[in-house]
Formats: sequence, structure tokens, C-alpha cells
Amino acid sequence: MFWLAGLLAISKIRPQPDAIMPCKVAIIVPCRLESTRFPRKLLHQIKRKPLVLWVAERIAREAPEFPLFFAVDDALLAKPLETAGFKTISTSVRHQSGADRLAEANAAVRAERVINVQADEPLVTGAQIRALAALIAGPADMATLATPFARAADFANPNQVKVVVRNDGRALYFSRSPMPYARALAGRGDDAWVAANPCHRHLGLYAYKAELLARFASLPLGKLEQIEKLEQLRVLENGYEIAVGFTQDASIGVDTPEDAAKFEAALKRGAM
Repeated sequence: MFWLAGLLAISKIRPQPDAIMPCKVAIIVPCRLESTRFPRKLLHQIKRKPLVLWVAERIAREAPEFPLFFAVDDALLAKPLETAGFKTISTSVRHQSGADRLAEANAAVRAERVINVQADEPLVTGAQIRALAALIAGPADMATLATPFARAADFANPNQVKVVVRNDGRALYFSRSPMPYARALAGRGDDAWVAANPCHRHLGLYAYKAELLARFASLPLGKLEQIEKLEQLRVLENGYEIAVGFTQDASIGVDTPEDAAKFEAALKRGAM
């Protein structure tokens, strides 16, 4: 009977990370339970479904060609995902950034290139994901996406991160402050000025070469990163380049309860 009990116990053990087959490209979604601006937002119920599950189903539908994993720091996040059939990887609660969490997860996944879709981006599109895959297949160690601002109010919002891009498609800088600054207008550009100038909103979508991702946690913390609270600045401050692609696809990053209400309103309009 002891051997039978042992066999039953082994059958209940969840597959270990080493059982995951290495792949060229994988999507890994970093999921942190706690959030300062919107406590436990990934579990926030929208039409009786947690936000993280809306994101999971969207990615699976939009980009089924890529293996998909969720790097979670709490069983409360793993439960709805696993119940719905999605793969999760448990990661430390001590990570200071999403990239650190991705690096731990990719030690198990072993993808050569990792696409990072944020767990609070429920309107991500397949075109955006494939654009990142194409960018990271090139020489850049990291890639991301941006979209033009249309409203001055959004351009002024510190929760909507701005990116300034070089002529060769590489990022110059990311900031929560409006960039570029409308000096002739004393910084008071209206909607028309914002739409007519290179005012780009950075989207929370990234791609990494595995080598950079593995090194990320050991890179010195950037002074600008600490000031702006933007982890991608660590990459720039340590001499790496970030390729930037542009998209016109609509996006709603859920950072606040108001953003969640906007997403729910978009659902009513048939956004999904």
C-alpha cells in the first residue's frame, strides 16, 4: 500500500519547469498581485471575470502561434488562470520590476526571445505582438511599441509614459513628463499641436533577447530609473538600445479603477 500511496502522491505533483520544452519565441506575462495605484487590480472583476483572465483570453485568441506563460507571484493569481487552462510559473514576491520577474520565469521557459505583454493590457492585438516579434528578431536586444497621442490631456498625464525616438527607430528617452516640450506655447500645446508633433505614448509591451533578460537583474539600478520609476530606463542607462515600433491599434492600459471602467465601457461597444 505504501507504493500505491507514493504513486498517487507523485501523480498530484504539478509539472516542474524543466518539463517545459525550449522554444524560439514565447510570450510571458508578469503578474504581480499587489498594486499601489489600484490594489489587486489583476483580480478586479469585470463582467464577473478577473482582469488577468480577460488579458489571457485576448492573447490566446490574438496570437495563438506563440507559447504563452504567466509569471505569477501569488496563488490567488494562478488559480483563475490555471482553471481556465493557462500555464503559470511561480516567481518571487521580491522582484522590483516586471523584467526581473520575466528573467526568473524564462529560466524555466528557456525561450531565445521573450515577448512581454503586460497583465493589465486587455486590448493587446495580434498585430502588436507580431510587430514585437519582428523587431526582436533584428539586432536590438530589446524592443517596444509606441502610439501617437491625440489628446493634450493624455499627453500631460504622468500615468501615460512618453517616448522620444531617434530617426533610426531607437529610443532616446522615456518619461512621465510631456516630451517634447512645446516651448513656443509655454508647454500648453492643445490637441491639434499634440497630433501634429512627434508626441508618442509608450505602450506596456516589450520584447527581449534572452541574454539581456538574464543580465537585467544584475545591471546597476539607474538613477533616472529610480526617479521616473520606469524600468526600461535601466536598459538605456547601461548602454543598450531599444528598438521602437509604432502602432495605431487602440489600447487601454488599466492602471486605475477609472481605466477599468473605460475597458468595461469598451466591452459594451464590442471591443473584444
